[in-house]
Amino acid sequence: MKELPNKKRSSLADEDKFVCLMHPHIRSAEAENCPICGMHLVPEAGKETAGHAHHHGHAAFGHGKTAPSGGYDKVPIGWEGPVYTCPMHPEVRQTEPGACPLCGMGLEQEAGSAAEEGPNPELTDFTRRFWVGAMLTAPLLVLTMGPYTGLAGVREIFGERTTLWIELLLGTPVVWWSGWPFLVRGWNSFRTMNLNMFSLISMGVAAAWLFSVAAVLAPGMFPDGFRDAEGHVGVYFEAAAVIVTLVLLGQVMELRAREGTGRAIRALLDMAPKTARVIRIGGQEEEIPLDEVQVGDRLRVRPGDKVPVDGTVLEGRSSVDESMISGEPVPVEKVESSSVTGATINGTGSLIIEATRVGADTMLSQIVDMVAKAQKSRAPIQKYADKVAGWFVPAVIAVAVLAFAGWAIWGPAPALSYGLIAAVAVLIIACPCALGLATPMSIMTATGRGAQAGVLIKNAEALERFEKVDTLIVDKTGTLTEGKPRLIAVLPEPGHDEAEVLRLAATLEKGSEHPLAEAIVTGALERGIGLGDTTEFDAVTGKGVQGRVDGHAVALGNLRLVADLGLEAAGLTATADARRDQGETVMFVVLDGAVAGLVAVADPVKETTPAALKALHDLGFRIIMATGDNERTARAVAGKLGIDEIRADVLPQDKARIIRELQEQGRSVAMAGDGVNDAPALAQADVGIAMGTGADVAIESAGFTLVQGNLDGIVRARRLARATMRNIRQNLFFALIYNASGVPVAAGILFPVFGILISPMFAAFAMSASSVSVVLNSLRLRGVKI
Repeated sequence: MKELPNKKRSSLADEDKFVCLMHPHIRSAEAENCPICGMHLVPEAGKETAGHAHHHGHAAFGHGKTAPSGGYDKVPIGWEGPVYTCPMHPEVRQTEPGACPLCGMGLEQEAGSAAEEGPNPELTDFTRRFWVGAMLTAPLLVLTMGPYTGLAGVREIFGERTTLWIELLLGTPVVWWSGWPFLVRGWNSFRTMNLNMFSLISMGVAAAWLFSVAAVLAPGMFPDGFRDAEGHVGVYFEAAAVIVTLVLLGQVMELRAREGTGRAIRALLDMAPKTARVIRIGGQEEEIPLDEVQVGDRLRVRPGDKVPVDGTVLEGRSSVDESMISGEPVPVEKVESSSVTGATINGTGSLIIEATRVGADTMLSQIVDMVAKAQKSRAPIQKYADKVAGWFVPAVIAVAVLAFAGWAIWGPAPALSYGLIAAVAVLIIACPCALGLATPMSIMTATGRGAQAGVLIKNAEALERFEKVDTLIVDKTGTLTEGKPRLIAVLPEPGHDEAEVLRLAATLEKGSEHPLAEAIVTGALERGIGLGDTTEFDAVTGKGVQGRVDGHAVALGNLRLVADLGLEAAGLTATADARRDQGETVMFVVLDGAVAGLVAVADPVKETTPAALKALHDLGFRIIMATGDNERTARAVAGKLGIDEIRADVLPQDKARIIRELQEQGRSVAMAGDGVNDAPALAQADVGIAMGTGADVAIESAGFTLVQGNLDGIVRARRLARATMRNIRQNLFFALIYNASGVPVAAGILFPVFGILISPMFAAFAMSASSVSVVLNSLRLRGVKI
C-alpha cells in the first residue's frame, strides 16, 4: 500500500489496480483495506463512479449510460431508481436487492436514493422462508425430542427407520429451501475467499445435514465412535433445521430493526411538500408539482402550509416553525427580505416568496445528501473491528476442527458424535455479524439523529474525533454574535463633517460583502446620504480597505492600516479605546493622508450564546476566541461571556497557525467559524464546525455544520458524539466478549468440570440474539437527548 504524489501516478498506473473510493490517493496493487478509512479497495475502473453526485437517485451524467465499474459499484450512470448498499461495505452498490459480495449481508436501500414503494423485498422473502421453516421444524422437534418430553411412543408408532426417513423429509426442505440464501452466500464466500458469517453458518448446517443423510442412507459405514450404547448413529436433522429457522428469525428481526436506522433521513425526505402555489404574471395562482418550480418564481405560502423551496420573503409577515432543520422549537419571525427554507412550516400569516434555490440546491436536499454520505463513512474505530473480523472466520474454522479432533481423541463415547456437535456449535455461535454491525449501525442512527437536531455530520471520523476535543476556538462575528453589525456612531475630527466622513467610508465599502461594510453602507443609506464612486479599490487583509473616492485617496481600517500609511491618530485613540471597551468595533477613516474621523460598529451577541458557552464549559471545553478585532474589543466581549482566552488582531492565516501551536502542545482542537477566511483553520483543526448560515467554502472544510448557526448546536454535537462513541464501545464490547466466551464454551471447555455441552440449536439462538441486540442498542441513539 502506498500514497503516490500526483506526478508519479501516471507512471505506475499499470501497477496500481485498486483504489479507495473515499480517499482516491490511496492506491494499491492488491485488493486490501484502505489504511485511512478501512474501506475495501475497489478496482481502478470503478473509481470513476465515486465522484458521481447521486441525489435522490439522479446522477450528474447522461441517462442510460453504464458506469465503467469493474468493482462493486454496479449502479448505471443516470439511474433514477432505488440503490441498494451494504451497511458494512458502502462501496457495494447495485440497483436490485441482494447479498453483499464481501460479507454476505443483505443489501438495504441507500439513504437518499429514489424511494421504492412496498416493503423490503428481502424482509418479505426471509419472513416467508421463516414461517415455512418453523412449520416443518415444529413436528421435527416433536419426533426427535419425544423421549425427553414424555412422547416416547411417537417413535415406537412409526418405528426407528421410518422415523428417520420422516425426519429427513421434514428437515431437508428447511435446509435446502428455507436456508437456501445462507447456503448460496456461504458458497460465494468460499468461491471469492471473502469469508464471513455465512461461511460458518453454511458449513455448520451442511455438515449436520450431510452427516444425517449419510446416517439414514448408509448407517453401516460409520465407525463405533459415532454410535451410542445401542449401536445407533445419531442424526441431526432437527439441529440443522432449528439452526436455519433461528438464523432466519434473527435475520428478520435484524432487518426490521435496521430499517429504523434510515427512518430519520426518510422522514426528512417526506417533509418536503409535493406541490407549490405559483403566482403567474397577471396575478393568477396555480398549484404545480414541486419539481416544476424554477428559480425566480413567485410563490404564495398560505397559513399552515409548508414552505415549498428556499426563498426570500417579498410580501407578508409570519412566524415559521424551523425546528425540522434547526432543532429549535421556537418559531422564527419572517418579514420582507427574510430568508425562508423549504419544508419549514408557515404559521398564521400569509407570505409571498421568491424562489432562490430549488431541487437539489435546497437546504433540505443538501441535508439529505450530507447525511447519506455520512452514513456511508467509517469511523477510525471500525478498522479494529475489521482487523478482528478479517482473521476471525479462519480462526473459528480452525477451532472447530481442533474441537472435533479433541473430542475424537479424549471424549467419552460416542466421541465422534460429541465432536461433530461441538464443531457445528463452534461454527454457528462464532458468526462475527454482531462485530461487523457494531460501528455502522451506530453511525447510521447517529447521523440521522443529528440531522433532526440541526447538526449535520460530514463523516464518521469527525464524530469520533469530536468526542476527544478539549479546546474550542470560536470566531466572534457570526459565531458568538449575530453577524449583523449595526452602525453605532460616526465621530469626525475637527474640520470634517459627520455626513462627509460616513459618505467616504460607505462609498469605499459599498462593493464589499463583509458584515462590517454592510453595516456602514446600510447606516449611510438610512441617514439619506448619497454615495459616490470608488476606483483603485484594494482590500488589505486583516487591516482594512483603501481606494479613491471622487478623486480623493481614502482608507478605512484599524490602527495597523493607519500605521502602514505612516499616520498617527493620537487624538482619537482614547475615544476609540473607550468604545472598544464596550465591545464595539472601531475603524479609522483616512482622507488624503490625514485621519478624518472614525466610525463605530457593534455586533450584538446572539441570545443563545451565553447559555451555550456555559454548557460547553460544563462539557469540558476550554474556549478560545480568535478574532481580527482589536484586543480591547475582544476582551470586552470575552469578559461578558466568560471566555477562557482571547487571540485578537488575528489575520486569517494566523488562525490556522494558532491551531497548529495548540495541537503541538497536545491539545485536540475544534474550530467554529462561518467565513471564507475561516476555511483554512477549519481544515487544520481536528474537527471543523461551520455555521450553516456562513460561506459554502467554510461548510465544505468542516466536519460538522450547524444548520441554525448557533453555538448551542456545538453542545448538541458534543453530546451526540459522546453518546455515539459510548454506544459503539458497548456494541464492540458485547460482540467481542460474546465471541470470546461463546467459542470455547461451544467447543466443550465446560464439559470436563460441569458436564455442559451446548447444542448447535442453542448456539444458533445465541448468535442471532447477539446481532439483534447490537442493532437494537444502536437504535437507542434515535431517542438520545442532545
